[in-house]
Amino acid sequence: MEIIDIHTHGIRGYDTTSTDDEDIVRIAEAHADSGVSEILAAIYPSTIRTMRKNMETVSRAMKKTPRIAGLYLEGPFLNPSKCGALEAASFAEPDVFTFQELIDGFEDRVRVITVAPEMKGSLTLIRKIADMGIIVSMGHSEASYAETEAGFNAGARGITHIFNAMRGFHHREPGIAGFGLLNPDVYIEVIADPYHLNIRTLELIFRVKRPDRVIIVSDTVKESKTSSKHSAVMDSYGALSGGCMTIVESSERLVRLGFDKNLVTKSISENPRNYLSST
Repeated sequence: MEIIDIHTHGIRGYDTTSTDDEDIVRIAEAHADSGVSEILAAIYPSTIRTMRKNMETVSRAMKKTPRIAGLYLEGPFLNPSKCGALEAASFAEPDVFTFQELIDGFEDRVRVITVAPEMKGSLTLIRKIADMGIIVSMGHSEASYAETEAGFNAGARGITHIFNAMRGFHHREPGIAGFGLLNPDVYIEVIADPYHLNIRTLELIFRVKRPDRVIIVSDTVKESKTSSKHSAVMDSYGALSGGCMTIVESSERLVRLGFDKNLVTKSISENPRNYLSST
């Protein structure tokens, strides 16, 4: 069975800001140690120049191992008010020219990019990206339900780590999270470690969401480890800065907690594979 983590920045002391392609290979190998077949290497938002340097390093690593299936750009076209663990100062206004400058020469390696759909210019950019065959995932966002729906109608196909770094669900405005749960066709990323989502929230997701549209991701970072004793990965301000489990580890945890094994297994295998082939 092919197991795919579509969203990881790093692990075991390495991340995608490295200039050494061997470090990127080590990230893929660290995930492979727990049973992950392939990863998308997630690039942090930064200046265009820095992001392109990071993308080049990952591209070199891709030539050394088949375990890296492509690039995931988490930004930079995000809402600063929902930066989460990312650096808000690095975010950019949604703009087709800036996007073209960012991905020039990497078009065949960029598989997914996160965009906040409510930002001015986002819908035009989403249409452009989708027309190029790159998946748009909506996240780091204050979007209302209607704004998220507009992003989906413009061509977006996913929601980045649902409930995290986005407008909360409100009974009078379900927002981007509500759209992610209720729309039958949009895919949702889920960080299923013990810290990002309450177990009852995970239960809600698996009860409500169309089962073939749930994708468990790790969102691991440089400080994340692979061990039997997992602890929250926090920044210096005490905020979560990344996931603490590989997707195999988090899916095994869910099964131990009583979640349907078949549904959980699909969320790390069939579902991400179908998502990446949906363009």
